[in-house]
Amino acid sequence: MIIDSKGNLFGTTEDGGKGCVIGCGVVFRVDPSGRETVAYSFSGGSDGGHPEAGLIGDAHGNVYGTTVNGGDPACDCGTVFMLDREGNETVLHAFIGGNDGAVPLAGLIRDSMGNLYGTTFYGGPSNNGTVFRVNPSGKETVLYAFKDFEDGWNPFAGVIAVGNALFGTTYGGGIHGGGTVFKLAANGKTILHNFDGINNDGTSPKGLLVYKGALYGTTTSGGGFTCNCGTIYRLDTSGETILHSFTGPDGTNPEAGLVRDEAGNCYGTTLEGGTGFGTIFELDTEGNETVLYSFTGGADGALPRAGLIIDKAGNLYGTTSIFGSHNGGTVFKLTR
Repeated sequence: MIIDSKGNLFGTTEDGGKGCVIGCGVVFRVDPSGRETVAYSFSGGSDGGHPEAGLIGDAHGNVYGTTVNGGDPACDCGTVFMLDREGNETVLHAFIGGNDGAVPLAGLIRDSMGNLYGTTFYGGPSNNGTVFRVNPSGKETVLYAFKDFEDGWNPFAGVIAVGNALFGTTYGGGIHGGGTVFKLAANGKTILHNFDGINNDGTSPKGLLVYKGALYGTTTSGGGFTCNCGTIYRLDTSGETILHSFTGPDGTNPEAGLVRDEAGNCYGTTLEGGTGFGTIFELDTEGNETVLYSFTGGADGALPRAGLIIDKAGNLYGTTSIFGSHNGGTVFKLTR
């Protein structure tokens, strides 16, 4: 999700809405009082369907995102879209499933020139996924296509920009098969770390953030054979450091990346663990993990797949994928 200056939250749902048999997903707004408005309902056709990632915004009130289906009718491989403040959608690029990529599972980032950057899970010459750019006029350029197993494959998360380089992860592949962290710059692509799941290393990495020159991220699995519940790690020029390995009661299988507050503390979610329905956690600057909230699977929801956002007061916002008062998931706020 994203939050605007008035405290309105904007996000997506994978299903529901007016399109398709079960609904092809929506873009929604939740105001500070908790009132939800559907800003756009996907039809599953040329406009796209089933957005699985969050949104980004610009100074004009437009939001940008991806859908994993819809777009080109011959492929149904997903789109990059813009939605203006009046609720009018524009498909900036429809993937055709060839060299341009297919199935963008992650969200986007946007540079000062209005270019959008993201990843596709499939597509490219080897069908192992791509890193792409879409300019303001809708022209897509593949910046990198993943080649083979050792190169890493299937980027599940998006990319972040640091200086003139992009950093990201692949969910699988690499020399050990557990995924990679990579850097993409003008001089080419470099693998910064190969996950192996050995000696408490994680596997299947998700999103990244950068703080004081180091990369921080999560892995969905790995972290020791006792639980295989995932990790939080730091990666810098000296190598990888495991900051925390999840054990079950403190959370299991983080499916999203992290956010940081001004003091340097990290916050995130785990899909399961805690009381069995997922957690919200804090990792302080000393590496101590605290479960801030364990979902009960009732009206508060369960299984938070997405990450968190943080406001200026330090409050955390996120979503759960199931349950809640109507069994369709929830939007929540955790007051700090």
